[in-house]
Amino acid sequence: MRADDDIDAELDLRHRAFGPMDGARLGYWRTEVLANIEQSRQYGVWSAGELIGAARFYDMRQWWHGLAQPMAGVAGVKVAPEARGLGVGRALMTALLGEMASRGYALSVLYPATAHLYRSLGWELAGGHYRAEMPGRSLVSLLPPDPRVPPDPGAPPGASPPAGAPRPAVRRAGPDDAEKLTGVLGAVHAAARDCGPVTWDTGSARRWLARTDLFAYLAEDGFLGYGWHGDGHDEIMVHYLQAASPATARALWGIVASHASVTKVVHAAVGPADPIAWLTPEPDVRVRRHKTWMLRVLDARAAIAGRGFPVSARAGVPMLLADPELAANAGPHTLSVSDGRGSLTHGITARAGESFATPPVRLGPRGFAALFAGVPMATLRAAGLAADGDRAADEALDDAFGCLPYLLDYF
Repeated sequence: MRADDDIDAELDLRHRAFGPMDGARLGYWRTEVLANIEQSRQYGVWSAGELIGAARFYDMRQWWHGLAQPMAGVAGVKVAPEARGLGVGRALMTALLGEMASRGYALSVLYPATAHLYRSLGWELAGGHYRAEMPGRSLVSLLPPDPRVPPDPGAPPGASPPAGAPRPAVRRAGPDDAEKLTGVLGAVHAAARDCGPVTWDTGSARRWLARTDLFAYLAEDGFLGYGWHGDGHDEIMVHYLQAASPATARALWGIVASHASVTKVVHAAVGPADPIAWLTPEPDVRVRRHKTWMLRVLDARAAIAGRGFPVSARAGVPMLLADPELAANAGPHTLSVSDGRGSLTHGITARAGESFATPPVRLGPRGFAALFAGVPMATLRAAGLAADGDRAADEALDDAFGCLPYLLDYF
């Protein structure tokens, strides 16, 4: 879409596909669409001059075991009700697939309303968007660090502070803090060796921090972003609460807890093992998978080279990859993993002292995406997404890729 296109037609499609928006969300939507048009990331399908389909993608970096790489986050995929079933969605997503790959993105992620179209183009179920729910009163008295943990005089930043240590400096954050915010979140995800979370480009972070319906706080090693939830003022939604140290985690949750006198329920976007469940004095925190997202590998060799792996993992596995939509990914390959890094080279080449006596593991784009996201090989085989290879290869792949990926953002 171009600057002279009618974005009200896109708004009409949005209302028909997903329902109406309130004033604050409508203003933010308009800002986002215009920004994506300016950056050539907003696409449409027209018939006789009428917009009948639209989608966009965001410029993101996705973290995998402590390393980040370029990821295109697909959002706002919609087709006019009267044009559905005519191939409009497939034409749109095929065009986006080629465009995202040509721009150098290694990965693409989306939240599906229905999975059939996306699976037919190589996306597969990969990870979750998790929500925690807890009574506001549970946050008032968070548990202190365990005094029975022996102190470590040489502990790096992030270790438990000594008794009586000052609280971390926390301040309000605004649009001018966009670059700082991206750096802080990236440092937290890298240190935690997280799999799945994303950091946005600076422009998107700036627009998010400018929203008047959200409150943001920044520390040197943490960030909090939250707002009121629902129609009343007795629930809060925490969109981000990420911290690299226990002191900062307590300080940021303390800001949320300051609303406990009026807040009955706190909702929070979290990882499946977020520390909040270990900070509250009672088992009041309920974590559930709220949404499931799909992954597509756009550049197989770049995706493996840009992914982090456990330092203990060792793998040398021959693979035969198929990818009808992105032919550059297809063919025989050798996956190698050691010392926390990986490579995928074209051709079957054993390292010195190794030999491949079994057929290569066969994967299509869906199976490769699911493997990349940590789905066990036994699951992939049972689902018909992997074939050949042997047990040794399966164990090596599970050791290298195994994880429980999650996203904090819903787009």
